[in-house]
Amino acid sequence: MRPFTWVLAAILAALLGLIAIGCFMIATPYYKGAPSDHFDGRHFFNNEAPIGRRGFGSFFKWMWTRKPGPWLDWIANPPAEPLPERVGPGELRVTFVGHSTVLIQMDGLNILTDPFWSERIGPVGFIGPKRHRAPGVRFEDLPPIDVVLIGHNHYDHMDMPTLERLAAVHHPLFLTGLGNAALLTARGIDRVREMDWWQNEKLAEDVTANFVPARHFSGRGLCDRNRSLWGGFVIQGPAGTVYFSGDTGMGPQFEEIRKKFGRPRLALLPIGAFRPRWFMGPVHLSPDEAVEAHQILGAGTSLAVHFGTLRLGDDGQFEPVEELFRSLGERGVSAARFWVLEPGQGRAVPHLPD
Repeated sequence: MRPFTWVLAAILAALLGLIAIGCFMIATPYYKGAPSDHFDGRHFFNNEAPIGRRGFGSFFKWMWTRKPGPWLDWIANPPAEPLPERVGPGELRVTFVGHSTVLIQMDGLNILTDPFWSERIGPVGFIGPKRHRAPGVRFEDLPPIDVVLIGHNHYDHMDMPTLERLAAVHHPLFLTGLGNAALLTARGIDRVREMDWWQNEKLAEDVTANFVPARHFSGRGLCDRNRSLWGGFVIQGPAGTVYFSGDTGMGPQFEEIRKKFGRPRLALLPIGAFRPRWFMGPVHLSPDEAVEAHQILGAGTSLAVHFGTLRLGDDGQFEPVEELFRSLGERGVSAARFWVLEPGQGRAVPHLPD
């Protein structure tokens, strides 16, 4: 065989190997279940107009034309505030850890959203976007964690090393969308409940978690696009209603959630990875859309998440917050009603205003 042929054969073998890894070794196991209004028996989909395929062509177009904003290599966090072990019935406290990781303390329960303590996100530890800011709370300083909410299976929201560590140390209940349990149980995480949109799960005698729609997609490999379900969560208890939107684009779900559950005392809304809009717009809120969602929900307080930690879009590190404050001013919403907390900063959440 000629040397050139050997080279082609080696390249082909490498490509086939990468495809095999992407389709079988790191992909989410396929979910099997009855078709519904958002599942065709093979793939999940958004109820409203489809978001469109964001395949290799669109991705390479973005990579070729992108104009990324500036990011600092590293930001050191100030010392974190001490965390209470728990709060009492009717009380609600929130602590921003970083990215989409938030500690919700309400009605005697400690709840974590999309936990992420790793140095990078990706299928292995040395591949994928790296942190530009440490978690605002050291893992060792967490109070006992009772419940973990996982909105979808993208690597920055389903960080397996962190989830395995939480399972080993805290043994919490993991709640996630249909199709994600197999991946978790394969890694030894056994307290998992899969949920479909609008299903609920008791967390305590008087506290309930509801899985609700979001406008997004799922996938961890090359061949598992939309094979598991994405969404957000509504937690209801004596402390009121807390809404975690998960990653989402703008859609009718905000009106539906307000109609079904009433005004949330607290809403966690993403503001980052929003540029370029032609690519990110269908699946990620812009800061202005986050303020619009806050208004539609009638939230007493909203908290900005999904910014400042990972360089995922073309927006600069501080651009989402700058745009958020600009939008708050233009829409006449007080910054006291839409919080931007530093990693590690926590606050007691006020009750809904009249």
